[in-house]
Amino acid sequence: MPSLQLSTRAWLLSSPPVEWAVRQLRELLIGAFRQGPIPQHVAFVMDGNRRFARSRRIETVEGHNLGFEALARILEVCYKSGVTVVTIYAFSIENFKRSKYEVDALMDMAKVKLSQLAQHGDLLERYGARVRILGQRELVKPDVLEAMDRAVELTQGNTSAVLNVCFPYTSRDEMATAIRDTVAEYSVPGPGPPRPFSESHIARNMRARHLGLSGSSQPPSPPTSDVDDSLSSSTTLQPDTPPSPDTREPAGLAYPDPEGITARTLDDHMYTAGCPPLELLVRTSGVERLSDFMLWQCHQDTQIVFLDCLWPEFDLWHFLPVLVEWQWRRRKLGERDRMVRAASRGAGLVKVA
Repeated sequence: MPSLQLSTRAWLLSSPPVEWAVRQLRELLIGAFRQGPIPQHVAFVMDGNRRFARSRRIETVEGHNLGFEALARILEVCYKSGVTVVTIYAFSIENFKRSKYEVDALMDMAKVKLSQLAQHGDLLERYGARVRILGQRELVKPDVLEAMDRAVELTQGNTSAVLNVCFPYTSRDEMATAIRDTVAEYSVPGPGPPRPFSESHIARNMRARHLGLSGSSQPPSPPTSDVDDSLSSSTTLQPDTPPSPDTREPAGLAYPDPEGITARTLDDHMYTAGCPPLELLVRTSGVERLSDFMLWQCHQDTQIVFLDCLWPEFDLWHFLPVLVEWQWRRRKLGERDRMVRAASRGAGLVKVA
């Protein structure tokens, strides 16, 4: 009986009059949504493909195929609404722990679908979206890597929107890579002023702090000259030990100041460097966790939404309430900011008076 109901529903939805009415209603709703603020960066955890397949008694791979069709529907909604960057969690590094059959099937499907998306589908071309692959390339098989590079190459001329495909990816790996790249960058001397501190300066501060904590009355050692300001960080912290010549920075060059490393520095070394801040993250399947996805990019204004539907079922009718709620929250946030600014101006006028 349930299968008969599903078949009847599918037949009704596929009839030309109903298709036309649904399409017109969808365009009307998207047009209305565009009248308000639009999230510029939206991320999706596409969870529930396997459970959907089990509930429908179909192959797991077919569940993933239906998940790709849901992705195409949502991408069109996002880009048509005005979203400029969409980031999807396509394959976690942890997924390599699954069965070899499923991993190989996912890799093959990624190869085929990326090729279809870039070559045969007009979705990315229509909205000017380019593909970016974020993750550990060395973990991917050569034939899949070739398809990934081909998709990036075919869409690199598109400049209106971005599709970030995290494959294979975990947020902890991304952050470790960003830190490693930052350390490598700051380990190379370049033109510029010397560091504003030296090893002897650090040693004196450590000694003074230690003496202050211990309550000792022994006065700190007299300051020494900062002639070693340009020494490499690999030299010892003992101020009385003369550095060896090979540890000095080349003449006219200086190592970047590590005190200048900030959150913005790490932002610039993340896979998502250059993308707008993440404003909305959606996960389907009812699971309420991030699963090591976009942990660095989530901030105090990122709205995180967990939905009970499975990813192949996800469509405009599930997504629209999320977008409406995001707009409502953004308007409330804007009103609060305006009230704070007005109160600040009022306090300033009172102080002047």
